Amino acid sequence: MSDNSPSPGQGANSQDVAVLGGGSFGTAMAKVLGENGHRVHFWMRDPAQAEQIRNTGVNKRYMPDVVLEGDIRPTTDLASVLQISDVVFVAVPSKAFRSLIRDHKDEFHDEQVVVSLTKGIEEEGFKLMSEILLEEIPRCRSGVLSGPNLAAEIVNRELTATVIAAKDPEVRRAVQELLGCEYFRVYANVDVYGVELAGALKNIYAIVAGLGAALNMGENARAMLITRGLAEMSRFAVSLGANPMTFMGLAGVGDLIATCTSNKSRNYRVGYAIGKGQQLDDIVRELGQVAEGIYTLKLVREKSDSIGIYMPLVRGLYEIIYEGASINAVISSLMMAVQNSDVEFILPRTISQ
Repeated sequence: MSDNSPSPGQGANSQDVAVLGGGSFGTAMAKVLGENGHRVHFWMRDPAQAEQIRNTGVNKRYMPDVVLEGDIRPTTDLASVLQISDVVFVAVPSKAFRSLIRDHKDEFHDEQVVVSLTKGIEEEGFKLMSEILLEEIPRCRSGVLSGPNLAAEIVNRELTATVIAAKDPEVRRAVQELLGCEYFRVYANVDVYGVELAGALKNIYAIVAGLGAALNMGENARAMLITRGLAEMSRFAVSLGANPMTFMGLAGVGDLIATCTSNKSRNYRVGYAIGKGQQLDDIVRELGQVAEGIYTLKLVREKSDSIGIYMPLVRGLYEIIYEGASINAVISSLMMAVQNSDVEFILPRTISQ
């Protein structure tokens, strides 16, 4: 932790950077930025949490075994954070995203770079976080960060890659320079919608994968679930305007593999607990953190129905979680479905679903 004096490791390229949100991923990004020599204005709502991090260097609730190093400045004063920061990373849950941006939109400044780290969808209007940024603070330059980024591995400096998606090349360059280091690689993409939608959709299939693991499904079956999940999410996203090739990269198949095979993923753990017979309310209480896939599942089921996109895994998981359907019955139904094309966008449209 730091007082207001410069960190010994800071050089001429040090910048004032904000991280909004004191959860796991916000903490991980604050740690990377701090160790890269930047002044990190780490905003959170809870004064007690900010004080604890300031005094101990530890975010006890979310990262109890991790010491934050570098010039990291926990605070609850969002107005001052936005005034001083060159780049702002937003890592708050999707349900709170718009209200946070809207309530403080006059405090963002022209051309400020604002990057969403949130993997979720707003219920009203099926809006992604990048769309909220464009609507609420259009004078800012925005982007999204997504990929196979398990926070628990990033804070341990394990090799990780991510994707910064933005139309503006200066936004892509700025984020690559801020976050890139020997263990955290930052790749670029211009398909903002596809990268962001991939990050939100994969949470659904992580729940499916966790459920499959709880039922002791074999490796063949688990591979099938992941690849059919990829087919579903890409089909859905492309129908909404995403580039199908985005799903072959880190933000698509990369993120899907990471969250569908790791018990470090909250969504995977939710699925595993459901498969073991636990009730959803108890699972969420036990996790102590938001599992975005639970919310995303409901929104994607409604959206896919409204636009006529075939998503049997989404439908089946929805029936289990929201309608109390038998897991075995849903799996049997999925296995009796029509056998159709393997890779999306190769066979003619009439037989590709």
